[in-house]
Amino acid sequence: MGGSLAGLLAAHVLAGHADRVTVVERDRFPDGLKPRPGVPQGRHPHVLLEGGQMALESLLPGLPAELRAAGAPRVGMPSDLVLWQSGRWLRRLPATTHIYTGSRAQLEELVRRWVLANPVISVVEGSDAVGLLGDASRVRGVLLRDRSGDAREEQRALEADLVVDASGSGTKAPQWLTAIGAEAAHEETIDTGLAYASRVYRGRRGVLDGDTVGYFVYPGPAQVHGGGALPLEDGTHLVIVSGLRGDEPPTDDDEFVTYTKRLPHPLLHRWLDEAEPLTPAFGYRRTANVRRRYDLPGRRPAGFLATGDAVCTFNPIYGQGMAVAAMSAVALRDALADPRRTPTTRHVQRALLAASRQAWDISAGADRKMPGAVGNAVAVGPADSVADWYLRRVQERYGGDAVVGRAFRSVLTLSAPVTALFAPPVARAVLFRPPAPTPTEPPATPEEPGA
Repeated sequence: MGGSLAGLLAAHVLAGHADRVTVVERDRFPDGLKPRPGVPQGRHPHVLLEGGQMALESLLPGLPAELRAAGAPRVGMPSDLVLWQSGRWLRRLPATTHIYTGSRAQLEELVRRWVLANPVISVVEGSDAVGLLGDASRVRGVLLRDRSGDAREEQRALEADLVVDASGSGTKAPQWLTAIGAEAAHEETIDTGLAYASRVYRGRRGVLDGDTVGYFVYPGPAQVHGGGALPLEDGTHLVIVSGLRGDEPPTDDDEFVTYTKRLPHPLLHRWLDEAEPLTPAFGYRRTANVRRRYDLPGRRPAGFLATGDAVCTFNPIYGQGMAVAAMSAVALRDALADPRRTPTTRHVQRALLAASRQAWDISAGADRKMPGAVGNAVAVGPADSVADWYLRRVQERYGGDAVVGRAFRSVLTLSAPVTALFAPPVARAVLFRPPAPTPTEPPATPEEPGA
């Protein structure tokens, strides 16, 4: 259920274990690179982190190279960007990781083309899943209804041995499970009230190209406004500004530009004064972190799995969603192929949740510290306080220290486990060295290797 990245990649994995895989999608897939209504963040910035690139290469060998060949910007971190975080500009040291910043529509169209070329996989477009078939012991399919707009439209049954919920953050699975006598998963939530607005611009030639391909200001407890400009595949830039509850970014053209004055430096505001707007500003406000704990004990049926945003939704400002969708498909593949144990529903669901754990820890850990954060997962324990002390020292040093910066970026991009932050060279720098100097103004050019 769901034809976005999580659903498509799950279908690709399941095609190796089933005679027939059906993808049920509420939208009709567009021709070309257009945002879909079912992807509410489709008009906003998306990045494909290195952990997601590695997962895609494992699932669909050659796809990341094709993405790059299609023009998706491959941005080196931190060398290619002017970055501000935690009260300081980051040194533009040689890149230790790369992200793709092209449009969500470009990546999704490419994955869709690769996956749907498999004759085992078919698609039912323009149909809503409205319920589950089965009972509290086993799910046996889904109920569908055409999206004609008529609530009286006749429902039809689609029987299945396994149903995978990849319907996104708006999943109706809690209601569907309750309706067949099962239990919904416990939900953990952290909501900062963050809202953002985005707009496409074309910059004046020479302003954002060459050595500098983008800007970004990360929000934090002491600087709650964020924003930046990231390159798209057609040479334009997607500009985003963000604020918290009660101070949401406007979508009015002039006010959108004025809002950038809330950032800690006028750099982005000056650039917008010279750039040409190509689209209206679009807003987005559903940014809570939500984790559905299907791994915990409960009366849940066999034959039902949740993946992607349907199991774990992150504050989009951290850019983790697409990477976790791909990493979850790898987890599904590995759990089904594990010769050491039978892939029960509970075992596979735990593997899917584990695939999102590091991203959750990053997103939820940061958002707990934001002023005004609410939710049942905001509170922290004594162990969290110790970890926070160490991580604060990491953040104070990573912008100027090459060793700490490499480790921190590898964790943030989900290409290395959190234990990378405790490797001996990193721990020595964090515990015994003072923070290295960082630029006092936005660094205009990257540093030479060995500088």
